[in-house]
Amino acid sequence: MTKNDQSVLPRVSERLRALVVDDSASQRKLLVSLLEAMDIEVLTASNAAEGLFMCMTEDPPIQLVLSDWQMPEMDGPELCRTLRDLAEQTYTYLILMTSETDRAKKTSGLEAGADDFVTRPIDIAELRARINTGRRLLEMQEKLLLRNHEVRSALEELTAMHDAVNRDLAEARKLQRAFLPKPTHRFCGSELSLRLVTSGQIGGDLVGYFPISATCIALYSIDVSGHGIASALLTGRLAGLFTYTSRRGNIAFASDGSAHSPDEVMRRLNDVMLNDLASEIYFTAVLAYVDTETGEVEFCQAGHPHPLVRRADGRVDRLGEGGPPVGLLPDVSFDRVTARLAPGDALLAYSDGLTDCADSWGGMLEEEGLMQLLAGIDVAPEAAVDRIEAALRDHTGINQFEDDISMLMFRYDRPKAAGAVA
Repeated sequence: MTKNDQSVLPRVSERLRALVVDDSASQRKLLVSLLEAMDIEVLTASNAAEGLFMCMTEDPPIQLVLSDWQMPEMDGPELCRTLRDLAEQTYTYLILMTSETDRAKKTSGLEAGADDFVTRPIDIAELRARINTGRRLLEMQEKLLLRNHEVRSALEELTAMHDAVNRDLAEARKLQRAFLPKPTHRFCGSELSLRLVTSGQIGGDLVGYFPISATCIALYSIDVSGHGIASALLTGRLAGLFTYTSRRGNIAFASDGSAHSPDEVMRRLNDVMLNDLASEIYFTAVLAYVDTETGEVEFCQAGHPHPLVRRADGRVDRLGEGGPPVGLLPDVSFDRVTARLAPGDALLAYSDGLTDCADSWGGMLEEEGLMQLLAGIDVAPEAAVDRIEAALRDHTGINQFEDDISMLMFRYDRPKAAGAVA
């Protein structure tokens, strides 16, 4: 807590400050001597208006007021009522001195804001007991004010920290977007489009592509376990391992520049996760190499949803056999699977955020729903991912996406000329 914070702490008086309000000088003198004998700092006022002014202006504030009931112009109950209406920051304990024995009268004094009464002629033992009762209540109030101040200060600090984290997360989201290659790309006459919609400010999904050769392109879809900062940091690390711009830094390439097979890349990633990163986080992935001359697809599926192929005639095929996630178990084997695309076929790789997308009743879209959705889409990849995202939002209704949504669609067409790169 800073020095500036100390200045706004509620003031806690080491010594009780009391005000005696009485139009009788002899009564004021008597009460001052009694209160000072109790180690109380005493101020006096000869009428209610003067007493009210002192209550509103004294610093440190007056904590206890001992007021006569009957006074000219403004009596004791009026003083109580007015003080209660005006005072907001601190509480003043009000004791009325009266010779009244009528219960109705005393009730009116309580309704006016008095906390207690002392009967005249004043009994010293009774006065001491009632002041001690007020002292205990005031001490409790001061402790409560301190606790409230501590809670408020802690809340302000937490709010400031939360705002700072949100600012950092907003910047992290920009950086995470920078990991992704361009959202649309043409390669040897074929076209692809990718989409990433995070459920929070930052996410754990990653989609992208990079060239393997003049006629072969790699496509990948990754879903890191969990949510939040740790998952987002791992996606950043993985994006670096699948860099588009440098073969030297890309884990898919050997030192001589040749490409490892997709299953070998998964094995290498598994070693990195278990040996270098040593994290409890794991991820699922699909890595596919597409030869644009032949339409052959060579891919590895590591615990990720099955890639789907929307054939030119509207059929939708499900590819792959599953496989273990990456970074979960040592010495696991990953399978390599092949498939073939014909001109006009579209390959969709995606995270389980699509199939797990739930409507207002909790019903998930599931793989079958996604296949039906894909069967009805026969447009260019960018428009296709737009329509899939729109359909997912219609499916969720008023709900927000509970998981990151990521997908990559590659539509295969034969190149116009062998070796041509768009």
